[in-house]
Amino acid sequence: MAEWGCGGVAATESELALRLLVIEDDPDLNRQLTTALTDAGYVVDRAFDGEEGHYLGESEPYDAVILDIGLPKMDGISVLESWRRAGRSMPVLILTARDRWSDKVQGFDAGADDYVAKPFHLEEVLARVRALLRRSAVIQEESDHG
Repeated sequence: MAEWGCGGVAATESELALRLLVIEDDPDLNRQLTTALTDAGYVVDRAFDGEEGHYLGESEPYDAVILDIGLPKMDGISVLESWRRAGRSMPVLILTARDRWSDKVQGFDAGADDYVAKPFHLEEVLARVRALLRRSAVIQEESDHG
């Protein structure tokens, strides 16, 4: 395993990798997203329903979340609203088959940072995740120095 030194302190790849959560009930799509994100160097946890995803997002520190809206047990909008009420501020990318403008507005009003309608290209999702993580890093850096 590769190690990098930082101020005399060694860190492993897994300690430096950004941690993402994928909440998607379609097993094939969940696997495709997880594989693409893992291949891109991220550490990925996954959930297949809203209750499990809600629990993970509330109890674990994620750098970003990819969240489907149409989930069993608890819909994605409810998951997101609950996280935001609890003060969870990780960036969230909604990934859903619902592409009406009113669905998008509802997602953004619930606290989403970005929204991608299915069908999509994996490369676009990866690019949007990178953009979310860049914006999140800038905001964090500004708050650390502010």
